[in-house]
Amino acid sequence: MKVKSVQSFKPDPYVATILNCAVWVFYGLPIVHPDSLLVVTINGAGFIIEVVYVTIFFFYSTWGGRKKIIIILFVEAIFIVVVVVITLMCFDTYKSRSMIVGMIAIVFNILMYASPLTVMRMVIKTRSVKYMPFTLSLASFANSVVWCVYALMPLDPYILVPNGLGSLSATVQLLLYATYYGSTNWDDDDDDEQGKVQMSSRFNA
Repeated sequence: MKVKSVQSFKPDPYVATILNCAVWVFYGLPIVHPDSLLVVTINGAGFIIEVVYVTIFFFYSTWGGRKKIIIILFVEAIFIVVVVVITLMCFDTYKSRSMIVGMIAIVFNILMYASPLTVMRMVIKTRSVKYMPFTLSLASFANSVVWCVYALMPLDPYILVPNGLGSLSATVQLLLYATYYGSTNWDDDDDDEQGKVQMSSRFNA
């Protein structure tokens, strides 16, 4: 908003997180998985935040970027409608509905937590953590650990599995930060690369 441009950032992580949050909101609804109010509220809030991000991106993007956002959001909307219809029409029990929606949610959550792999590879290659924010990695670690604990009371494998992998991913990020912090050249500037790395990291927020 400050520079009135999206610069080297891409809309992919923002629209992808909208889909991820939408699937988890559906999973937490009483018609699919009862007693999951916290899942609905946090992912509902995340959905709203991501809509704000996409709106800002859309406003300051070129026509090509706007066209891409429209197409992706249209495809995502169709996907959600299909998932909702199939789940409600073909599955009659909470257990079966939780299973099908939970499996879909696991796939998207794993993709979200795995996205920083490109950043970690760059850290190892450059021996620099300049563009892998410590606070983001720490917040990701805390978030995934808390959700792992939540998933154990009572056991919910659909929340436990992706967040267990998220905890592992965030742990590796923190270890890399501790390992390469001393060799990082904090004075070197590369705005284009920074934009690319921040884009990848965004998934892990």
